Amino acid sequence: MKHKCKQGVTAAVLVAGLAGCSDDVGKVSLGLFTTKDVHIEALSDPKIPGVTCHLSHIKANLDFADPSDMGIACRQTGPITLAQINQIDKSKSGEVVFTASKSILFKSLKVRRLFDAEHQTLLYLSYSTKEMNGSHKHSLSTVPLYGSDAWQGPSQQQ
Repeated sequence: MKHKCKQGVTAAVLVAGLAGCSDDVGKVSLGLFTTKDVHIEALSDPKIPGVTCHLSHIKANLDFADPSDMGIACRQTGPITLAQINQIDKSKSGEVVFTASKSILFKSLKVRRLFDAEHQTLLYLSYSTKEMNGSHKHSLSTVPLYGSDAWQGPSQQQ
């Protein structure tokens, strides 16, 4: 089953010029007396469409800023090819593949893709760009290439 994105990509994604797309998957209220909800989005990697990340984060409907907490889980949901892996940034800092505004004061939630060549694994790090209560909130998920067309065993690595 091919993952589809809704036509309405968030303004933050369009402003950032990112090709990633997201679909709202779920929304869970945090209680009767709160305006905060947990939103769950499915994000397709723009350069590796065979990877889908599910990102959960809090949206506060009547506040100027959303909480920085988030969780991420990424899995292989389609083919991953060596050609796709060859197109990604393999530097130690990787590249931002998704971003969303979390406040009117420059706080953003970002998802960055890194590549662990030694272990043949894609790393997806979600993080807040603003320190809150002494911490930059973050979460990590990995997608091993083992079993995909992109896998390069120890003798095949360049």
